[in-house]
Amino acid sequence: MTSLSPNPAPASCGGSCPLEQVRYACTLGAITSVIAIPGAQPITHCGPGCASKQFHALSGISGYQGGEFQVPSTNMGNREVIFGGADRLDTVIGATLKVMEADLFVVLSGCVPALIGDDVASVVSGYRKRGVPIVFAETNGYQGNNFTGHEIVARAIIDQYADDYAGPVQPGLVNVWSLLPYQNPFWRGDLEEIQRLLDGIGLEVNILFGHSSRGAEEWRQVPRAQFNLVLSPWLGLETARHLEQKYGQPFLHIPTVPIGARETGRFLRAVADFAGLDRDRVERFIAAEERRYYLYLRDFSAFYAGCTSQYQLPSALVVVSDSAYNLAVSAFMIDQLGLVPACHIITENPPEAERAGIVAAFRALSDDSEVPVYFAEDGYEIDRIVRATDLTGHLPIVFGTTWEDELAKALDAPLIEIGYPCTDEVVLSRSYIGYRGALHLIERIYTTVVRAETMG
Repeated sequence: MTSLSPNPAPASCGGSCPLEQVRYACTLGAITSVIAIPGAQPITHCGPGCASKQFHALSGISGYQGGEFQVPSTNMGNREVIFGGADRLDTVIGATLKVMEADLFVVLSGCVPALIGDDVASVVSGYRKRGVPIVFAETNGYQGNNFTGHEIVARAIIDQYADDYAGPVQPGLVNVWSLLPYQNPFWRGDLEEIQRLLDGIGLEVNILFGHSSRGAEEWRQVPRAQFNLVLSPWLGLETARHLEQKYGQPFLHIPTVPIGARETGRFLRAVADFAGLDRDRVERFIAAEERRYYLYLRDFSAFYAGCTSQYQLPSALVVVSDSAYNLAVSAFMIDQLGLVPACHIITENPPEAERAGIVAAFRALSDDSEVPVYFAEDGYEIDRIVRATDLTGHLPIVFGTTWEDELAKALDAPLIEIGYPCTDEVVLSRSYIGYRGALHLIERIYTTVVRAETMG
């Protein structure tokens, strides 16, 4: 497989430039990570409207996911800025405990209390000393984005709720750290599929987020796990490293979220080897899943074999999304569907220390492919990179967000929305990963191709 030759990427502005077409939320957007834990209740200490804007942005224009949003907030104003907001937070927490039931309360602070120096930790610790299951996460918006906030929330729950543990390890129990809730439109279905796959090879799974999670009970079990699984290019690594230091738990890092038979089989075997599972059971499960998968592909082949004379099938791949889905979709499209990698743009501003590892994971997609990988957050810059890519002789397909709609039209390319913002998809439980998700993705790709041809 030979990649197309891109022009050099434009120079970065070093994080000091305003962003056009934003693709993530601020650190307080981690409110959605709390909402994604069954039985957890966020309480926000921030300015008026901050929490609702973060939630409705990540839920509403990311596949119209919905979800429960009943979040008490201090709604800090001028009085709190001048005199401090700790007393108001104390009042709000007390009132929340009287009228709302939850297994775990998580207080998230925004920019204003951080700027004026409110001692939020002291207020929260007073309730914890009284036996209230409550933790505090410092998620002031200027610390980073909602990826940053997600790690902060996870660490807060681990350190303040799961707390210290020196008991026995439970063999076969795994904590999974993977896709970012709400930021990824398909996170709920994807996490359920990850759990199903790991259950199938004999593991007990703390999936931690989503409708299949047992909520706070799972977070209590985190220190008892045999190991941690980080299934993403970088998100969750900081948490896994912290757990390794705190509890001595080993972790397995698999950068590529698996899509399709080849990647999923490779993923399951790697996990099984790390966990010391019964290999016969693992192979039986993989064989059963692959049989079903390839039967559907056999049926699909009748369409594929006959469609080349009727439809223009894409041959070059452009992906604009956060690194997790960018890498996952690229691996599937390049290695299993045979497309030429043209341009891959990572949009979530991952930590500088993790970028070399992300690029290495892309380089490993094909032995003879130099996949062009860029890190860019600004919509104007992203548009410029893609338009500068040499696509001569190829029909591209774009995997991106709603922001890429006009760009895809300019390239005369079908667009598959896989990231935030996502306004042309309504997503409930759909998944694009594993064996079953790959079939859904193939359906989505070729439905889009056929529809574009028939409507064009």
